[in-house]
Amino acid sequence: MNYKKLGNTDLYVSTICLGTMTWGEQNTQKEGFEQMDYAFSNGVNFWDTAEIYSIPMREETYGKTEKIIGNWFEKSKKRKEVILATKVCGNTSNKYIRGGGNNFGKKKIGLALEESLKRLKTDYIDLYQLHWPERNTNFFGKHGYEHDEDDNDWTSFEEILESLDQFINQGKIRYIGLSNETAWGLSKFLELSKLKKLPKMMSVQNPYNLLNRTYEVGLAEISIREKSGLLAYSPLAFGYLTGKYRNNNLPEKSRMKLFKDFTRYKNENGQKAIEEYYKITKKFNIDFTQMSLKFCEIQPFTTSVIIGATTMQQLKTNIESVNVTLSNEIIDEINKIQKKYPNPCP
Repeated sequence: MNYKKLGNTDLYVSTICLGTMTWGEQNTQKEGFEQMDYAFSNGVNFWDTAEIYSIPMREETYGKTEKIIGNWFEKSKKRKEVILATKVCGNTSNKYIRGGGNNFGKKKIGLALEESLKRLKTDYIDLYQLHWPERNTNFFGKHGYEHDEDDNDWTSFEEILESLDQFINQGKIRYIGLSNETAWGLSKFLELSKLKKLPKMMSVQNPYNLLNRTYEVGLAEISIREKSGLLAYSPLAFGYLTGKYRNNNLPEKSRMKLFKDFTRYKNENGQKAIEEYYKITKKFNIDFTQMSLKFCEIQPFTTSVIIGATTMQQLKTNIESVNVTLSNEIIDEINKIQKKYPNPCP
């Protein structure tokens, strides 16, 4: 396994992070336990979850993934050996989450944090992340930014940092990070941290894969210069970058078979790019999944790549990607396809 420093912290995280969002929906607790056992025994020391998991987000499964992880900690006694990341949800009107009207005010974050700590059966979170911005901006695949002059009813970044600082001082959080954030948002948080001597955002969990390299525009430079690295989610683009959905194939129990509303990676240019990448894997005799993951891992702005698996074979293939080497020739060919079909699925 490979390891990188998380921001300016004293933590070294595995460059493969164990994603967990299917546990409680597509995976049982027993299967989640098996994944954690295997990942841990193979050097993965970094888990990522969220209060809203499992996905798709719904009342019946809210908080279920955190409970599964908490039960594993209780059974394995390995809490101190795992770097645990979770997330507090952004603006949502879902009544089953703290009565609705959620924001990043101190009271709401405090309630979310206490609930996560109980479910996870721990008294601290290593990395506490804001799951998505409270303000109106473009995330979750939304194209373009549409400014709304009346969108002023969101918690100021300074207030958010002050609240998180208090929870850090209480020992409930060690470090903080962002998710689904823009270059503007990250830069403002970092600026305020320096100006007001408040905690720094140590990471940004955003989508990054061969079909969506938009992180390279704006955010990559900030990540490198400010040591606030990317935690890359969806590195396999919902599984499209494994090749399993080629030729309109829909394997049983696959995400696209179960949740047909997930259409982010279905467009024409995305499918054309996938075919081009598939040809590279055949030319160089490299596994499609592992090429896709390794490309994300080797980027200088990446801290860790969040992998998600519904079977043990998928998990093993994902973790073994750290042992793959991408030659300059392979990288050149990948970049040629990016130029031909630039970010087809942002």
